[in-house]
Amino acid sequence: MEKINRQRLQSLLEQFSAFGATEGNGVTRLSLSQEDIKARQKFIETSEEIGLSVKVDDMGNLYATLPGKEDLPPIAMGSHLDSVVKGGRFDGTLGVVAGLEVVRTIVERNIKTNHPITVINFTNEEGARFDPAMMSSGVLAGKFAKEVMLQSSDTEGVTFGQALEQSGYAGEVGNRLKEAAAFVELHIEQGPVLEHNGEEIGVVEGVMGMACYDISLKGESNHAGTTPIPMRRDPMFASAQIIVELQRELKKLPEDLVYTIGRIIAYPNIHTVIPNEVTFTIEARHKSMEVIRQVERIIDRLPKVVERCTLTSRKLWGRDTVEFKEDIVHAVSESAEELGFKGRNMYSGAGHDAQFIASYIPTAMIFVPSAKGYSHREDEYTSFEECANGADVLLNTVLKLDRNFRSEEKKVLEENRA
Repeated sequence: MEKINRQRLQSLLEQFSAFGATEGNGVTRLSLSQEDIKARQKFIETSEEIGLSVKVDDMGNLYATLPGKEDLPPIAMGSHLDSVVKGGRFDGTLGVVAGLEVVRTIVERNIKTNHPITVINFTNEEGARFDPAMMSSGVLAGKFAKEVMLQSSDTEGVTFGQALEQSGYAGEVGNRLKEAAAFVELHIEQGPVLEHNGEEIGVVEGVMGMACYDISLKGESNHAGTTPIPMRRDPMFASAQIIVELQRELKKLPEDLVYTIGRIIAYPNIHTVIPNEVTFTIEARHKSMEVIRQVERIIDRLPKVVERCTLTSRKLWGRDTVEFKEDIVHAVSESAEELGFKGRNMYSGAGHDAQFIASYIPTAMIFVPSAKGYSHREDEYTSFEECANGADVLLNTVLKLDRNFRSEEKKVLEENRA
């Protein structure tokens, strides 16, 4: 089994963490900001130092490629370099930096792969500056229209299209990732499961389906000091009852269902005024779409009148569960086992570029533990040892796929060209 250079991986991770470093030991590196541009420049500089050719597509995605011995589709890996405001040093960055270290190891060991090997940095994965998240991988997969994405604007009114042009990373549409033998994304778990169970590697089988709803209760505003309780139509108290009811019903579903009430808005939101409307979100995620449908039925059955307030629900968005390619998942699992790591097959609750790429390229993901499950915060942490474990699994997965896919792909390509 091959292994990467652990000290070198740590050094490169530390170098990237300097771009947008925050006082709390995190990073703020919004997409196409000056900090992101510096990280991109480092990506290109490191790639060229290794001997890779770098291309940029029309969404600003970066591709660094090591040629293969044969005319075959590439095996791709990567993630994203942008972050949320005051985010962590490892989210996204690990997948890109580990990809570079994997290719450097292949070059250093003089391993001649049959396939080209490509490392990708996807633009605006977080969606922290421009909505939506996973913007550019979504365009590649046909999930989002490029023309619409170019008009997405940040809080200063700058559109994604303008920022892309100003950054110098508006490349050619012909450079897009159109085909690949496989795509493998290494990422921190962003949850507590691996650490809690003392496991080193997450073998990711897919991305959970989800549904998100707005639930609104409308009542009547009035003076907080002069209106007797029995005479009120108070949507805040009605909302509290509905939230308790939702939790009671959702607890009856499988215990691995996760659900969150993450936003509550009261109008007019003044402490001396009884609100006239309260709206909150309820979001649920699970690998089984039947469980998600059960959640939706629970929401649909909510009473339409609560404490003389009217209730309405509206689905904001949802996604079906994304299943990763079985043979790619198996290659990850085998590599982890052969390296002696304790692994767990699991689904991702968070969204990743891999979920969109999976719609047209055989895909899988590798997780490494997140301390206390923390992510999207400055104290996000994965030890450098754990990062290197994930990179070792990534390296051996890529080499395994390169060996396993060659003969079958050559046969198919030859048949197509005949």
